[in-house]
Amino acid sequence: MMVLNRELRLEDGEVLLVDKPKGWTSFDVVNKIRHLFHVRKVGHAGTLDPMATGLLIVCIGKKTKEIVKYVGMEKEYDAEMTLGGRTESYDAETPVIEIRPVDGITAERVSEVLAQFVGPQAQVPPMWSAASVGGTRLYKLARKGKVVERRPREIVVNSITQAPVPLPLVRFTVVCSKGTYVRGLVNDMGERLGCGAYLSALVRTRIGPYRLADAFSMTDLEALRAAQGASPA
Repeated sequence: MMVLNRELRLEDGEVLLVDKPKGWTSFDVVNKIRHLFHVRKVGHAGTLDPMATGLLIVCIGKKTKEIVKYVGMEKEYDAEMTLGGRTESYDAETPVIEIRPVDGITAERVSEVLAQFVGPQAQVPPMWSAASVGGTRLYKLARKGKVVERRPREIVVNSITQAPVPLPLVRFTVVCSKGTYVRGLVNDMGERLGCGAYLSALVRTRIGPYRLADAFSMTDLEALRAAQGASPA
């Protein structure tokens, strides 16, 4: 838990490191902070999916002008993928729609495939994502059962470090550029392995030099508000 002896200077703007809870959208966090501290201008620097947890950088007041600076920073995630199944969203947000055998899939083969995804590459944004086509968020179209053409985006995966865990689970830490969809990587890894895979857990641990270990939980922020009060910004 963060040490709650920091005085928020809302009139000058603030940059908060927040640990987004599972099940919350990034906008839920922004909205909570807006109402908690009675501020109008609040924004975040990089969306996290509802099922994901971890570091969200939230800018308040005058600091919202600096959001673009944080959006472009390198990201680090701890990811877990489950082999042998596929979902429409590429993660655990939607049900498993296909089950495939994992017979013959070895830890060595998984390591080989993960290594193939390190480096610059073109990635097509998943339909279940906050990317926009024609001004409409893709996930809104996906919820209606619609699939539209998406243009590939250039991303860079700087490193993938695998953790020892029994199959069919695979856990790894990935360091990547902005705009990288980890569940997109996982879906592609599953296809290359031939058994399918979906992202079963995701934690963002770092954005540039900013780390999850230094972030406020939502409970921390509520305690901070109660202890220090807030001034309109």
